[in-house]
Amino acid sequence: MINVIGLGYIGLPTALMMASHGVEVIGTDYNKELVDTLNAGKTTFKEDGLDELFAEAVKAGIKFTTEYQKTDMYIVSVPTPYDKFSKKVDACYVVAAVKEVLKVCPDNATIVVESTVSPGTMDKFVRPIVDEFNKSLDLRPSTLDKPSGISLVHAPERIIPGNMVYELLHNNRTIGADSKEIGEKVKQYYASFCQGEIVVTDIRTAEMTKVVENTFRAVNIAFANELARICRHDNMDVYEIIRICNMHPRVNILQPGPGVGGHCISVDPWFLVGDYPSLAKVIDESMRTNDSQPQFVLNRIYEIMEENGITDSSRVGLYGITYKENVDDVRESPTLQMIECQERHLARPLKSFDPFFTDKEIVKNQVLDFDEFLEGIDMVVIMVKHDHIKMNWEKLKGKVILDCHNICPLESVYHI
Repeated sequence: MINVIGLGYIGLPTALMMASHGVEVIGTDYNKELVDTLNAGKTTFKEDGLDELFAEAVKAGIKFTTEYQKTDMYIVSVPTPYDKFSKKVDACYVVAAVKEVLKVCPDNATIVVESTVSPGTMDKFVRPIVDEFNKSLDLRPSTLDKPSGISLVHAPERIIPGNMVYELLHNNRTIGADSKEIGEKVKQYYASFCQGEIVVTDIRTAEMTKVVENTFRAVNIAFANELARICRHDNMDVYEIIRICNMHPRVNILQPGPGVGGHCISVDPWFLVGDYPSLAKVIDESMRTNDSQPQFVLNRIYEIMEENGITDSSRVGLYGITYKENVDDVRESPTLQMIECQERHLARPLKSFDPFFTDKEIVKNQVLDFDEFLEGIDMVVIMVKHDHIKMNWEKLKGKVILDCHNICPLESVYHI
C-alpha cells in the first residue's frame, strides 16, 4: 500500500492514477474539508479527465483521510514555497510531512518526496531527520549503498495543470535514490501507469534536473518578453520578427506574454538564484524580466488609454485571472500580480472576469457575468487565452482591445 501525503494539484492526480492502475492507495491531507469533499465523491479542482480518473480510483478502492498510515511506502507531495527575499526554497512543509510519517511508519519504509526542491535540499533538510530516526533504531545511516531502516527517494513531479492526466501517463520520470535497489523498487510503482521512460539516478541529480527544466523554460520566456519590450520601444512587430526568425532550423523563440505564473516556472528558477547568487546571473536577470512583465503591461494599458482618450480606469477590464488557459489555478497569476501592483500604488484594481475562477474573496473587483463585464468597460485586456474568449470574439467588437497573446482576429487590436 502507498500513502500519498498532500492531495493538492500534484498529490491527488498521482494518488488517483496509481489507484486506477492496481496500486492500493490511501491519500492523506491535513485539510479536513478537502478530505470530506473527496470522501463525498467530488474532486477539489477542475482538470480535464480528472473526474473520470477519480471515478476509476474510487471504484478501485482508494481511500482519503486526515491520518497518516502505517505502510511500506509514502509519497510526499506538499508545497515548496520560496522566500521572496533570499530566493531560497522553504522546505518546512516537506520536513513537517516527513516528521509525521516517521511517527507511524515501519522500520523499513521508503519515503518518496515528489515536491520540487533545490539541489541539496534533501541532504540539508530531510536526510538528517531520516538518519536520526535510523540511528535511534541502531541501524546504519541511509547514505550507504545498501541502506537499512527508512530509505529516502526524490521523484520530482512533471505535470502541468490543464494537461495533468495525459502528462502523468506519458511524461518521462526521474527517480533519485541512494541505491539502485531502492530506485528500482520505486520505479516499479511508477511503471504501473507511466508510459514514458523512467530514469533511476542519485537524489541530487534528480533535484537538479527538475529545477533546470523549469529554468530553461523561464529563461526562454524572458528572452521573448525582452524582445517584445525592445520592439515596442522602436515600434517594430515582435510577432512578425519571431515568425521569421523561427523559420531558421536552429531557432525556436517562444511567444511573449503578460507574465509568468504557476508554481513551477515562476518559482523554481529562484531556487538556483538563492543557492548560487554569484553564479546564476542570467537566471537572475531572466526572472526579474518575467516578474516585471505585468508592470510593463500595466504601463502599456496606460499608453493605450491615453491614445484613446479613456480617462476612467474603471472602464478598463482584465479578461482572465488564472495563470494559464482553461484551468482554475491562480497561483502566481500575472493578473493577480498586476492587481497587487495597482494596490501598492493605492489605485483601485481594474475590473476582471474569468470563466474558470469566481472567488470574489480573492479578487474583489471581479464581475461574474461575461456580458455584464463587457457592458461596463470600453477597453478589454486579454490576459489569458481561454477557449471561452476565442468563442466570443464578436462580443468584443467596438471595444479597445489589448491582446497580450496575439490571438485576437479582430482589426485594430493593440499588442504588448
